[in-house]
This record gives sequence, structure tokens and C-alpha cells, in this order.
Amino acid sequence: MPAYVVASMAIHDPETYRKYTERTPPLVKRHGGRFLTRGDEVTTAEGEPFTDRMVILEFPSKQHVEAWLGDPDYVAAAEFRHAASTCRLLVQEGVSNPENPDPKVK
Repeated sequence: MPAYVVASMAIHDPETYRKYTERTPPLVKRHGGRFLTRGDEVTTAEGEPFTDRMVILEFPSKQHVEAWLGDPDYVAAAEFRHAASTCRLLVQEGVSNPENPDPKVK
């Protein structure tokens, strides 16, 4: 089942942040992932305006995401992101039955 990573970053040091973005594409690919969006414009349809950077990635499975996040090369690259931004990384598995998805409302 595919897994998606949604990341939003408030960047306070673009120069250092670029050191992160230069390193991530081959690391994502190494773990079977691909960028669905990468810093493209986000339009707020409802709620507070979204002003951060957003990236959405797709991986073959949650295990692939975990392997990517634990890869020593990614951990080293992420140090640049940590130094240059505040970030929220969300991971969600895709639905197994998109025709009749369970909303899982708690």
C-alpha cells in the first residue's frame, strides 16, 4: 500500500536550506519514492492562509518511508533542514479501497 509524506517548512535560512534540497532527490529515489509536489504554490481554500513551503512525496509503502528517514545519508542531509527551518513531516498510508473508503472518524 502506498504511503505519502506531507512536509511543511517555515524556512528562515534559504541558503542553508538549499543544501538540504540539493541532497534529497537521489535519497528519495534510492528508497523508491517520488516527489508529487516540491515547493509549488499552495492556495488556501479555507482557514488560515498557508505561507510555508509544502512538499508531498509518494513511496511504495510506509516501510520505504521509514527506511528513507533512517538512511544515514538522509539523516545527515536533514541536519541542514533542521538548521534552516521548522518543519512538520506527516506520513499517511494510502487507502486500500478508494471506491468506498472508511473515513475513520474518531
